[in-house]
Amino acid sequence: MVLTTLASGAYTARVVTEPRSLDELVTEARTAASADYDLRSTKELVELMSREDAAVPAVVASAQASITAAIEAIVPRLARGGRLIYAGAGSSGRIAALDAAECESTFSTEPGQVVALLAGGLLAAPTEQEAAEDDTDAGGREIRELGVREADAVVGVSASGRTPYVLGALRAAAETGALTVCVVSAPDSELAQLADHAIAVVVGPEFLAGSTRLKAGTAQKLVLNTISTVSMMRLGKTYGGLMVDVNATNEKLRERVRRTVRQATGASEEGADRALEAAAGSAKVAIVSLLAGIDAQAARSRLDEAGGDIRSAVSG
Repeated sequence: MVLTTLASGAYTARVVTEPRSLDELVTEARTAASADYDLRSTKELVELMSREDAAVPAVVASAQASITAAIEAIVPRLARGGRLIYAGAGSSGRIAALDAAECESTFSTEPGQVVALLAGGLLAAPTEQEAAEDDTDAGGREIRELGVREADAVVGVSASGRTPYVLGALRAAAETGALTVCVVSAPDSELAQLADHAIAVVVGPEFLAGSTRLKAGTAQKLVLNTISTVSMMRLGKTYGGLMVDVNATNEKLRERVRRTVRQATGASEEGADRALEAAAGSAKVAIVSLLAGIDAQAARSRLDEAGGDIRSAVSG
């Protein structure tokens, strides 16, 4: 049993078992069909791999309850100014880094609000990143260097559920009182024992034994997509299935903003462009202005009062 001190000074007890060997992990097992892969045609191999991949969405769907619980715990922290922090190593860390990187442009999150810690660093060579996953101390150190606090949510991503770097990160996060979540592809994992919320997407043996960039990686991407997207939806960064908080840094995104305003309001191209110009390019302000029939300044004030939620701003 491990006693962890929370920021409040209280203690929480967690039962932690010894890490299991690789031979015991489902992520390292072989599929029944793998013995003669080298004798099969390209067509057969593609069919077999596609069949394996097709099972992943159902596994993720079976974890809906745990994904929902994690999001409902994450959103209040983000609403209070906390951060969503991913921690991972190897393929898991790179998938997490991709999800974090997309939030700033897709949802105009503040720089540093959604971040990813990757073993070895984001700029390291892949082989260096892989080697760094064994460094438990580095995971904890980087959490402390980031200044993780009780308001934050830390999501550890590891197919095996026993990656030392991620274990170190989650332990350090728990010591601060931060919310801890894990996304794993092994049952009863060490990470699940540490986390406040465990999301287990057990996809079974990989097409290539141990290659967790495949089914496990696909499951991780689906789960992280859901966590970040639904969290941002709950924070008012979408409206009716439209991305209304896009950071329009190129022409494609600027055109998307124009189209979003037209779709949300039914305005003409000219009307949407005028509203966007008055709103200094903000789709949310332009939409509220058009739907409520008020000027951009009043629309911005309403949005501020409504916490950025368009429907509340329009009705208020």
